[in-house]
Amino acid sequence: MAIFSKSNVPQFSVDVYQNEYLPEGGREVNAVVTVTATGGGTIGSAVAAPHLYSPGEGPSAAVVLMVDCSGSMDYPPTKMRNARDATAAAIDTLRDGVRFAVVAGTHLAREVYPGDGGLAVAGPDTREQAKQALRKLGAGGGTAIGTWLRRADRLLASADVAIRHGILLTDGRNEHESPEDLKAALDACAGRFTCDARGVGTDWEVKEVTGIASALLGTADIVADPAGLAADFTRMMETAMGKEVADVSLRLWTPAGATVRFVKQVAPTVEELTDRRTEAGPRAGDYPLGSWGDESRDYHLCVEVPPAAVGQEMLAARVSLVIPHAGGTSRSSAAGSGGGGVQNLGAQGLVRAVWTDDLAASTSINPQVAHYTGQAELAEVIQEGLDLRKVGDMDGATAKLGRAVQLASVSGNADTAKLLAKVVDVVDAATGTVRLKTKVEEADEMTLETRSTKTVRVKK
Repeated sequence: MAIFSKSNVPQFSVDVYQNEYLPEGGREVNAVVTVTATGGGTIGSAVAAPHLYSPGEGPSAAVVLMVDCSGSMDYPPTKMRNARDATAAAIDTLRDGVRFAVVAGTHLAREVYPGDGGLAVAGPDTREQAKQALRKLGAGGGTAIGTWLRRADRLLASADVAIRHGILLTDGRNEHESPEDLKAALDACAGRFTCDARGVGTDWEVKEVTGIASALLGTADIVADPAGLAADFTRMMETAMGKEVADVSLRLWTPAGATVRFVKQVAPTVEELTDRRTEAGPRAGDYPLGSWGDESRDYHLCVEVPPAAVGQEMLAARVSLVIPHAGGTSRSSAAGSGGGGVQNLGAQGLVRAVWTDDLAASTSINPQVAHYTGQAELAEVIQEGLDLRKVGDMDGATAKLGRAVQLASVSGNADTAKLLAKVVDVVDAATGTVRLKTKVEEADEMTLETRSTKTVRVKK
């Protein structure tokens, strides 16, 4: 384990869990890498008493709240009121000194506050002014989420801050722009700010909302009952206020002849990172991990190495953590500059390959690797099962969701097991024997789909 320490930021550590032994000629090396940030020292203060938190004590930050104000937000009328109240609660959670803005999203993106093309600085007066502006929000118009994101990007880019974050709320499908327009907006915003996305009610598209959060390294969730929005927005903003280091990347070096098969986050959620690699010098690539506070996440790496004879060993991969140098523009520009624009955080982990003729050693599966392989499959079969159910393939859906029940039971993922039990009747969890329920509440199905990638940590 290696640790990075610097005043006013968390200490980063890296732990590697693997079975390094391969049979003669074996090529595939798997490892689970745990990245932990601890001891930043600002999170408790920010969450417990945001208004008492000195602007100079924490990292500079900016947040843009994007609130759906399309016509459907008036059905029922309480939905718009709940959205206003939730946004007000989030504004109350901002610590003093944080820059912020509110955008009303329809088929256009309108700055509600401060409304001058820039960001306000959080304090007693600006919080009250923002809440006064929120009271004038009404519903009307269409939905074009890409325009909201691009406006948020312009606002966030106007501030020289360390942490840039968005919170996005929608209640409907993105019907007033093409999927290509939304993807182009996400591509343009990726690496520039992180964004949490929430769907309220049941008339929105799960894959749109989860796709936004995934592309912008944030969280996604459903708030089926609009009355729960204020509590959810408060929690989201508390988490955002706890972020202390932005644009962290996992740098993976592999030796000549080795191939990176995949890199994925496996806890607290499953997130594919393989295709997000940016080259960082000879045989090294950076994978974006977003913003960090006091927290821990797990990553599954799979590297294919050249085969070797019994008794040989090699370094299959070296893992380190980097951030852009102070004054750098973004993770994407720094990472793509051949590694010259980054600061190494000092935390490092080594992945080894050792060839042996000991059958027991080479066939043993590391418990962490086995656990997260199962969790990744769990997320996959839930998605496949629900997709099959939607197109009427009930036999296929039953088989996939039965496998999901089995995996959730084996891994101890009780939260996912409870969500599955609202979609299927469980006959035998151990064998994955289930029956599809004839009537499923739409909110229950959407909750299962939205939260399918949430994993349970392995007991190390």
